[in-house]
Amino acid sequence: MGSQGGSGPPGNGGPGEGESGEARKLQEGRAARGKRRKGKRKGKAGAGQDGRRSGAEGNPEPPRAKAAAGLGAEAGARAGLGEAGEGGGSVQEGARRIVRGEEGSAGAGKEAEGRDDGKKEEWRVRTGRREEARPARAQGRGGQAWGHLARTGAAMAAEAAEEEAAAREPTGRPAAGPALLRLPEELLLLICSYLDMQALGRLAQVCRWLRRFTSCDLLWRRIARASLNSGFTRLGTDLMASVPVKERVKVSQNWRLGRCREGILLKWRCSQMPWMQLEGDSLYISQANFILAYQFRPDGASLNRRPLGVFAGHDEDVCHFVLANSHIISAGGDGKIGVHKIHSTFTVKYSAHEQEVNCVDCKGGIIVSGSRDRTAKVWPLASGRLGQCLHTIQTEDRVWSIAISPLLSSFVTGTACCGHFSPLRIWDLNSGQLMTHLGSDFPPGAGVLDVMYESPSTLLSCGYDTYVRYWDLRTSVRKCVMEWEEPHDSTLYCLQTDGNHLLATGSSYYGVVRLWDRRQRACLHAFPLTSTPLSSPVYCLRFTTKHLYAALSYNLHVLDFQNP
Repeated sequence: MGSQGGSGPPGNGGPGEGESGEARKLQEGRAARGKRRKGKRKGKAGAGQDGRRSGAEGNPEPPRAKAAAGLGAEAGARAGLGEAGEGGGSVQEGARRIVRGEEGSAGAGKEAEGRDDGKKEEWRVRTGRREEARPARAQGRGGQAWGHLARTGAAMAAEAAEEEAAAREPTGRPAAGPALLRLPEELLLLICSYLDMQALGRLAQVCRWLRRFTSCDLLWRRIARASLNSGFTRLGTDLMASVPVKERVKVSQNWRLGRCREGILLKWRCSQMPWMQLEGDSLYISQANFILAYQFRPDGASLNRRPLGVFAGHDEDVCHFVLANSHIISAGGDGKIGVHKIHSTFTVKYSAHEQEVNCVDCKGGIIVSGSRDRTAKVWPLASGRLGQCLHTIQTEDRVWSIAISPLLSSFVTGTACCGHFSPLRIWDLNSGQLMTHLGSDFPPGAGVLDVMYESPSTLLSCGYDTYVRYWDLRTSVRKCVMEWEEPHDSTLYCLQTDGNHLLATGSSYYGVVRLWDRRQRACLHAFPLTSTPLSSPVYCLRFTTKHLYAALSYNLHVLDFQNP
């Protein structure tokens, strides 16, 4: 009977069902409740593992995910309880339904976590914004304003730093663009070497990479050699290798067009006949019987007012001086030659001529001097032999200018052209013998006031006959290669050249400085530096690639071609 009652459907036990049947029902109920408890424990364990994962990642689980997991577990539990309460079916079917309920709760939990991932990120962003604003709120309204200004300043500084870093970074070649940009750099250099200055400037405006590429010195060297005062000699020697060639070409256009700004560096009360020399960032200029050394300021257009040094020793005015081997060799109106060490107080002077010494030059440890007493003399610079005359040369004329050849084998004298038919004569430096004379058709009185060697075989001269002459000893010594005439028929006191195309001269009236292009006959530009009441000759000229300096009777003038 027990077996029959046990085989019938649950809840429909027969009338003969006894205590054994009730015991089985109690056992089945206990088994179902135990499985339901195991299902709840599994659901809680899964939720705890998810919470620990989110805690380990540093992201707390949102409440909605927890609620979804709880709902899934409750649904599984309700399914199990309902089935067990009905008293119908088997224990295995109830267990399967409980498992399906757990799977459904796990799926619901995953879906809820997926939906809340985006909201977590949004919650983090909002939290970050609130945290950024929190310090300003804590300081009150005033603190908030100052905090805003501080953040604005920091942001501006950061942007400026980023822009500066981007400017310093080397710009790579563009990945896409015309076929020209994809050529090898060597071939592109060859193509661009045929461009003129305007074309290179336009090409530099295409992109940043081409701007850097066209700034290469190789592309501008050919243009610079054809420009005025760009730092290149006629033979192609670069005298200013530390300065980019492109920058020098830009400044040379101001020399060509005559664009400059005039200024006065020094003034003196009484009339002088100053002479000057440049060395690095220092200017040496004679005033009366002194030689003063000044230092240029960084702009090159002004001087430090306090001189670096004062060199004295002559009893009368200094007529001329040169810089050589850290020495200043000066010629005075007292007939003496002075030797001064630039970086010490060492000074030696000795009697050299019977009358004033008008000119002096020094190269290779040899000093040559010319005087009004119609002689030229050769002296050693060695400290043990100072004042010992090596040669005395009778020039038959007053000597106004003198220069030693770069080969140190000869020197040239420029005389007054009164006692001899040629004012330019070349002498052997070792023997003192006459080697040759230049020209043959000078009028009487066409004295040479300034002469300079440009190379061992070429030299320039100017003087009373108002001409600048260019001589080449390889072609002819009887006729100059080229000459330029002063348009106002003024005596030319001095000249200066860049060693290539530019020539500057100083006239005797109105302080006129003229610039010449040696490829042309006519004067390029004229700059009158004085007015009629203070008319003065230009006694000395010197220039760099950026500035021109002119010494007059009362002032030292500067023409600034870098910042016109």
